[in-house]
Amino acid sequence: MAVRGKRWIEHWDPENEQFWEETGKKVARRNLWFSILAEHIGFSVWTLWSVMVLFMGPRYGFSAADKFLLVSTPTLIGALMRPLYTFAVARFGGRNWTIISAMLLLAPTILAAIAMEPGTSLGTFLLIAALGGVGGGNFASSMTNINAFYPEKHKGWALGLNAGGGNLGVAAIQLIGLLVIGTVGATAPRVVLYIYIPLIVLAATCAYFFMDNLASMKGDTKAMREVVKDPHTWVMSFLYVGTFGSFIGYSFAFGLVLQNQFGRTPLQAAAVTFLGPLLGSFSRPTGGRLADRIGGGKVTFVTFVGMAAATVVLILASTSNSLVLFTIAFIVLFVLTGIGNGSTYKMIPAIFRAKAKVAISEGADETLELLKARKLSGALIGLAGAIGALGGLFINLAFRQSFADTKSGVPAFIAFLVFYGLCFAVTWAVYLRKQQSEVASTRGLALAGAEV
Repeated sequence: MAVRGKRWIEHWDPENEQFWEETGKKVARRNLWFSILAEHIGFSVWTLWSVMVLFMGPRYGFSAADKFLLVSTPTLIGALMRPLYTFAVARFGGRNWTIISAMLLLAPTILAAIAMEPGTSLGTFLLIAALGGVGGGNFASSMTNINAFYPEKHKGWALGLNAGGGNLGVAAIQLIGLLVIGTVGATAPRVVLYIYIPLIVLAATCAYFFMDNLASMKGDTKAMREVVKDPHTWVMSFLYVGTFGSFIGYSFAFGLVLQNQFGRTPLQAAAVTFLGPLLGSFSRPTGGRLADRIGGGKVTFVTFVGMAAATVVLILASTSNSLVLFTIAFIVLFVLTGIGNGSTYKMIPAIFRAKAKVAISEGADETLELLKARKLSGALIGLAGAIGALGGLFINLAFRQSFADTKSGVPAFIAFLVFYGLCFAVTWAVYLRKQQSEVASTRGLALAGAEV
């Protein structure tokens, strides 16, 4: 492994077993852990307003619809930032961009600390929440970077761990919000922000001292243009709307739904809301590991079936006004979104590696094809992450309209149920249905479920 100044690694070949065992594994793990730290803080800042709205009592003068709009705003901006963050890794290097992206989190956090008090206009809060969307971009750059560090056989676990550790940032800030409300009270939101400002600086500092850039990714800005032409890009993006979009959308909305549908106080809502993102984050590496063993397509299909079933229970619990059943079903749904997140991200590099194997069997250069597969999968991870995050926006807008029209989340849950049905149908049709092997080899569209 050749290294030049400013922590750039010139040669990186994780598929070479000797290189991986002697050198690559240690370096990859170091970058993974500090990538998780920065991404974790990014997720916390991105979902900051799911906590801040719990502090917004009657004195703030905002309706339920206003609050759903407030939590929807960073979701939208975070989704739009993700393709740019994916490009940034190729432009600046994974380590360098982790430092920059971490420091960008200071702006929305400090501004929220200044503005968080009754009398501040909704427009001002919306602007600050929009700035918080930069935290959503961190996920795309982190996943693209870590994807390049790991060999194919370990990607499911590594990407699942990276994403799961990042997703824990949602549960962490909600848990801190609970502790603040429970100890200091619902009138002290700035305490949450004062905790995170030094953590942001810590994440940037650790990235500076302990992470690396991969020269093989430098200037790799053409991969995104190529990947958008691939039909799998849009299939995987659609499925990721169902998995990650559900996770992030429910993370923002869970507390508001409990308050508006079941009359929970801020403290009562906060005492429950962190459990869903927490368990959903822990289940994400499990989804990646299961996908490594039995195939991402199979795990994703079963996950969507389970998500549809959990949504049916949520509808029944809502109509019968059963808080206990509703809470249990919602947490189960969170766990399933985490498993689905891990399995879908395993599918992405597997798709391009399967295509590389076809090209190699037809005489293409093995090294170039495998490098191309890593670049394309990294680009798709960024794009699918962006489109998937839009699912979180749709979920919050659906809840906003549902509560505005009926004072209940049932119409929104019915819409989600239909969507999950489409997701497991698409997964089966594209990745699990039996296909002629010659079609798979010539078109690269019908990849075996065990591979993908």
